[in-house]
Amino acid sequence: MKFLDQARLFINSGKGGNGCVSFRREKYLEFGGPNGGDGGRGGNVIIECVDGLNTLIDFRFKQHFSAKSGEDGKGSEKTGANGQDIIINVPKGTIILEKDNKTVIADLKRVKQKLLILEGGNGGFGNSHFKGPNNQAPRKANAGLAGEERCIWLRLKLIADVGLIGLPNAGKSTLISSISAARPKVADYPFTTLNPVLGIASHKSKEITIADIPGLIEGAHDGKGLGDRFLGHVERCSTLIHLIDSFSENPYEDWKTVRHEVESYSDELSQKDEIIAISKIDGLNEKEINDKIRLLQEKTGKKVFPISSVANKGLEEVLNKVLNVIEEKKTKEDTKKWSP
Repeated sequence: MKFLDQARLFINSGKGGNGCVSFRREKYLEFGGPNGGDGGRGGNVIIECVDGLNTLIDFRFKQHFSAKSGEDGKGSEKTGANGQDIIINVPKGTIILEKDNKTVIADLKRVKQKLLILEGGNGGFGNSHFKGPNNQAPRKANAGLAGEERCIWLRLKLIADVGLIGLPNAGKSTLISSISAARPKVADYPFTTLNPVLGIASHKSKEITIADIPGLIEGAHDGKGLGDRFLGHVERCSTLIHLIDSFSENPYEDWKTVRHEVESYSDELSQKDEIIAISKIDGLNEKEINDKIRLLQEKTGKKVFPISSVANKGLEEVLNKVLNVIEEKKTKEDTKKWSP
């Protein structure tokens, strides 16, 4: 399935049905009064967050959505049927924005969360509403109100436990394909991954959702190489795995480059837990690996995990660390939630 994280939609709510002009026509009723029914209400436009979706690809070829109009009123004071609502299904983590693609209308983070984005037009009154002492047989009825039109943007920010970050060709795709069922394109050249990929790793009877984003380059936080869009997908993650290529001549500079982009993008993202892993250790000797790990640990002040996704080395240690961080966060949130 192709990935699409932004889409523009044109939406219309339904028109209200017209009121009816009608009079009683019973055989033995000489002066039948008005009995025109009201028009039905137009359908609403509703956006609903559903499970099982992780892309906006459904909106690539369909951008126009219209609710049904209400039916006109009928004689015998029968109200017309309401127009059918239209429900637009979106993935968890979808942000609804105005036409300017900047002003946020809503942020749908939970499954079954709904947003009434447009209301249908009211139905018109039938002529029975206009009967009075001075007008016993009104021939007047209201037309239904027109529906509303609106242009909106949908922007998806993936919700995952872990976000994989790093420079291009750091080994992120190989890692996610090794620990989950995700099958991103893997090759030995930069920018192999062009779209974010979601994978689910099973570890110690727990499921860990992992988001792999394309490699970041200098200037990513300003949109270079679509970096700002990619960083948005790890903004909601609990923790980050920062992957660094062990074949790099200066792994610390690589770390600094990506950290600068993360910190420049947002304070919230920069404050997330960061697990540093140096990848492809099966291609270097032990001394070279230890030297680079020592350098990174001294400069960053954080523990560095050596891994090889191909040889399946060090992956369990990284997943243990990830699971510990996730459970610690959950415990803190639960404590905060129930504290007086």
